Amino acid sequence: MLVTDEVRSYIGLSTKAEFACDAVESGAVRRYAQAIMDEDPAYLGETNDANRRFGGPVAPPLFANHMLRRPLGTPDPIQDNAQNPLFDGIVPVANLPAIRPLANLASLNGGSEFEFFRYARHGERVSVKLSYADITEKASSKGPMVLVVRLYEFMTGDGELLMRSKNTTIRR
Repeated sequence: MLVTDEVRSYIGLSTKAEFACDAVESGAVRRYAQAIMDEDPAYLGETNDANRRFGGPVAPPLFANHMLRRPLGTPDPIQDNAQNPLFDGIVPVANLPAIRPLANLASLNGGSEFEFFRYARHGERVSVKLSYADITEKASSKGPMVLVVRLYEFMTGDGELLMRSKNTTIRR
């Protein structure tokens, strides 16, 4: 059995809300909208008919999910681990503690679910709070596997919920 009482004790652990290093900025929104090939006029940096109903210019729905970047002048974890053969390339966006009893198991992406509440507006600060929502064990044809569900809550500087994301990781 991989999911022990010790592993279950991680369910509900959470981080404090951590702010992105930059507010929602029109240039970043433009680049993101172009990258996802969705140049909706609501994303333009000035108020227009397309974004007036949102209170002004907004960012695409998943933009908040990609706002947590490394600030300039801080260490680059990818470069810091360039010679580490055990580094898996995963850089945490918040300091949620690793589930130590599962540390030696391989990790696979099990999918994501998103729940939207409203668009982030240009100029708003966005924070994220991360928690372990669930940890379960399932049998598979190749043996036991553990499903770890992390909950990301993206909020404005005033604490208004923008989006929730549930990300499942399969540990084997």
